[in-house]
Amino acid sequence: MVAQPNDRPGLSRLGAPIDARPLFGPELGALLGLLRGLRPGQWGETAVPGWTVHDVAVHVLGDYRARLGRREFGAFAPGETLEAFIHRANQEWVDRHRDMDPAALVDALEEAGTELARRFAHADLDAPSLGVSWAGADPAPMWLDCAREYTEYWTHRQQIRHAAGLGTDPEPRALSLVLDTFMRALPHTLRDTAAPAGTRVEVTVPGPGGGAWTVTAGPDGWSLAEDPGSRPAAATVELDPETAWRLCTRGLRPADALARARVEGDRRLAGAVCRIVSIVY
Repeated sequence: MVAQPNDRPGLSRLGAPIDARPLFGPELGALLGLLRGLRPGQWGETAVPGWTVHDVAVHVLGDYRARLGRREFGAFAPGETLEAFIHRANQEWVDRHRDMDPAALVDALEEAGTELARRFAHADLDAPSLGVSWAGADPAPMWLDCAREYTEYWTHRQQIRHAAGLGTDPEPRALSLVLDTFMRALPHTLRDTAAPAGTRVEVTVPGPGGGAWTVTAGPDGWSLAEDPGSRPAAATVELDPETAWRLCTRGLRPADALARARVEGDRRLAGAVCRIVSIVY
């Protein structure tokens, strides 16, 4: 397989590369601290529909082991889509580990998560890697695959925090990287949205962990690559951080996000932006 640095045709639309590698260790430490601080009854609290805190923690362990090559997934069922296969395999993993002792689960997370953080620390960010379906990239460059993986762990930790009565972790470096990664879905999100070449849409998230992203229509589709034309944006969409990450992870409906957003310009384009999804669904 030939390496695909980000200046190859087709990859520049994803925007400038992100380096999530240094954040895996701190993210693991935050997760372990959170889990070790839970009261016994909190492990059974609902974290996401159908899954308890314990289930989500087991799911994260499954993700760790899958990336380390220590988890069998089985085969696709006839006619099964990738998304359906992933959801079925994840549910089967959680079901098999429902009786795992919380203390043993935390220890297993520490062991697997530490090794995974070491592996990511040495990853070649330009190398081709696993596809990122919600960005329309298969194979994706390692920098996007790595960042996508980081957002998975961060999101699941927020779900556990909320189940434990805590708010979203406001730590700005992690939040900034998560939002920056999620917004790489914009070109794929807008792929069926017609607009003249050169049309620009700006998405902003205010605050220390926020940022700004500009996606531009071109003859080959929408792109996050820098646009030298710099014409005024046809639409601007401002989302607060909580709305932004919940929208990207299907924790908020597009219509509700659009109602919360500050929109200027073309509401059709703004509505298309609010259909963004940055997870497998």
